Amino acid sequence: MPRGDRTGPPGGSGPGAGKGIGRGGQGAGRMGGTRPGAGPVGNCVCPACGAKTVHQRGTPCYNINCPQCGTRMVRE
Repeated sequence: MPRGDRTGPPGGSGPGAGKGIGRGGQGAGRMGGTRPGAGPVGNCVCPACGAKTVHQRGTPCYNINCPQCGTRMVRE
Protein backbone atom coordinates (compact mmCIF):
# COMPACT_ATOMS: atom_id res chain seq x y z
CA MET A 1 0.00 0.00 0.00
CA PRO A 2 2.60 2.54 -0.93
CA ARG A 3 -0.03 4.84 -2.44
CA GLY A 4 -2.87 3.94 -0.11
CA ASP A 5 -4.72 1.97 -2.80
CA ARG A 6 -4.54 -1.34 -0.88
CA THR A 7 -2.42 -3.06 -3.52
CA GLY A 8 0.21 -4.34 -1.11
CA PRO A 9 1.33 -7.97 -0.84
CA PRO A 10 -1.45 -10.50 -0.24
CA GLY A 11 -2.11 -11.29 3.40
CA GLY A 12 -0.21 -8.25 4.58
CA SER A 13 3.10 -10.07 4.65
CA GLY A 14 6.39 -8.67 3.52
CA PRO A 15 8.85 -6.12 4.82
CA GLY A 16 7.30 -3.58 7.09
CA ALA A 17 4.31 -5.72 8.02
CA GLY A 18 4.95 -5.08 11.71
CA LYS A 19 5.95 -8.62 12.60
CA GLY A 20 9.30 -7.83 14.21
CA ILE A 21 11.42 -9.52 11.56
CA GLY A 22 14.96 -10.07 12.76
CA ARG A 23 14.27 -9.57 16.44
CA GLY A 24 13.37 -13.16 17.21
CA GLY A 25 12.12 -12.52 20.73
CA GLN A 26 15.42 -13.63 22.18
CA GLY A 27 17.46 -11.97 24.87
CA ALA A 28 17.29 -11.57 28.59
CA GLY A 29 15.07 -8.52 28.50
CA ARG A 30 15.66 -5.23 30.19
CA MET A 31 18.44 -5.23 32.79
CA GLY A 32 19.17 -8.90 32.29
CA GLY A 33 22.13 -10.88 31.08
CA THR A 34 25.84 -10.56 31.63
CA ARG A 35 26.56 -7.30 29.88
CA PRO A 36 27.33 -4.01 31.65
CA GLY A 37 24.20 -2.66 33.26
CA ALA A 38 22.86 -6.13 33.99
CA GLY A 39 21.03 -5.02 37.12
CA PRO A 40 21.72 -4.72 40.82
CA VAL A 41 21.81 -8.40 41.75
CA GLY A 42 24.37 -11.04 40.88
CA ASN A 43 28.00 -11.90 41.43
CA CYS A 44 31.37 -10.77 40.21
CA VAL A 45 33.70 -13.62 39.28
CA CYS A 46 37.43 -13.70 38.66
CA PRO A 47 38.28 -15.06 35.20
CA ALA A 48 41.70 -16.24 36.41
CA CYS A 49 41.05 -18.09 39.67
CA GLY A 50 37.24 -18.36 39.77
CA ALA A 51 36.75 -16.48 43.05
CA LYS A 52 33.29 -14.93 43.48
CA THR A 53 32.13 -11.84 45.32
CA VAL A 54 28.68 -10.29 45.63
CA HIS A 55 28.10 -7.53 43.10
CA GLN A 56 27.91 -4.14 44.74
CA ARG A 57 25.29 -1.81 43.32
CA GLY A 58 26.76 1.16 41.50
CA THR A 59 30.21 -0.42 41.07
CA PRO A 60 30.91 -2.30 37.84
CA CYS A 61 32.61 -5.66 38.32
CA TYR A 62 35.40 -4.67 35.95
CA ASN A 63 36.40 -1.94 38.42
CA ILE A 64 36.88 -4.48 41.24
CA ASN A 65 40.10 -6.45 41.67
CA CYS A 66 39.98 -10.07 42.81
CA PRO A 67 40.74 -10.34 46.54
CA GLN A 68 42.79 -13.51 45.93
CA CYS A 69 44.89 -12.83 42.82
CA GLY A 70 44.32 -9.15 41.93
CA THR A 71 42.86 -9.75 38.45
CA ARG A 72 39.97 -7.55 37.38
CA MET A 73 36.66 -9.30 37.88
CA VAL A 74 33.82 -9.80 35.37
CA ARG A 75 30.08 -10.06 35.76
CA GLU A 76 28.71 -13.57 36.21
